[in-house]
Amino acid sequence: MNLKSVQNKPLFKVITNIYVIILTVFVVWMLFFDENSYLTHREFDKEIKELETWIDYHKKKTAQDKQTIKNLQDSLELERFAREKYLMKKKDEDIYIIEFDTIKK
Repeated sequence: MNLKSVQNKPLFKVITNIYVIILTVFVVWMLFFDENSYLTHREFDKEIKELETWIDYHKKKTAQDKQTIKNLQDSLELERFAREKYLMKKKDEDIYIIEFDTIKK
């Protein structure tokens, strides 16, 4: 098998075509080396998903806080919240904190 026989094959003619070579170089450049390459877009898509998750978390947290604020408009609910969360008490009250030990011996 010499060079002449390889040059006459149709696959060799297609591969050595100038347009195919230029197209191949262009595709490789666009996929890997360009500023807007496929790899860069994958990283951006990953970051977008993380940020959307972060936004969803904060939207849920904001909704919970709005509900808490709405509940605290009632004076009895406000008093209950202050007693449970911040251990506040009235002057003539005593508070006993009971902790449950969950470790079984």
